[in-house]
Amino acid sequence: MVELKDASFRYGGVLAFKGLSFKLEKGEKVVLLGVNGAGKSTLLKVLNGLLFLSEGVYLYKDREISKKTLKDKNFLKLFRKETALLFQNPDSMLFNPTVYDELAFNLRRLGFPDKEIKERVLYWAEKCSLLPFLEKPPFELSGGQRQKLALACLLPQEPELLLLDEPTAHLDPRSTGWLIDLLWELPCTIVTATHNLSLAMELGSRAIVLSEDHGLLYDGGVEDFLKSKELLFKAGFVHKHGRRGEHFHFF
Repeated sequence: MVELKDASFRYGGVLAFKGLSFKLEKGEKVVLLGVNGAGKSTLLKVLNGLLFLSEGVYLYKDREISKKTLKDKNFLKLFRKETALLFQNPDSMLFNPTVYDELAFNLRRLGFPDKEIKERVLYWAEKCSLLPFLEKPPFELSGGQRQKLALACLLPQEPELLLLDEPTAHLDPRSTGWLIDLLWELPCTIVTATHNLSLAMELGSRAIVLSEDHGLLYDGGVEDFLKSKELLFKAGFVHKHGRRGEHFHFF
């Protein structure tokens, strides 16, 4: 469904990530791991077509994603419907006058009929415990409720590729558990970026780990990665100490 081939991105002369090659299959639940600054957020923006590779190739359903291909309005509309990105800060996504308008915004932009918009909005508002707030301005919600709303804004369009940047950052433990259950219910491919190792096994079965020098350090089972002290050390998640470096502790 998704393939990166020797993909690199730079902000001017500043490297965000380099030489990434991997495939994502339909329905996979993938955890994107790496310390702050490793390139996780930038990679999600590339996968969502908000940024374009400096080098390499990004294929979505065997079609290259580039400035040129997204000039095709029909393909752009399809790509925008099928891919969705949750930003790290929910407030950067919320700008409509009411919660209902937030949930309906993408569907209106994509040309859905009013009746279907209402049905989908009400379904996801109930699923995300937002029904009592539909007529409220988003800024009146709590931080956790705004986080739920930002995610709920993406779900009515039923994306096939859902990209999540630190989706539990503003959630309490109960809401985090709710989110994990919801993500496993969704049939779409999901890539969740986090540096919270305690949640990694809950969020996916496969880990893609970016190194501190912005390359691909690991691609495989989440559990195997978490069991490897050496890989955790290379990724910057643990510190070695002791005279011979035989002791590890998490940051």
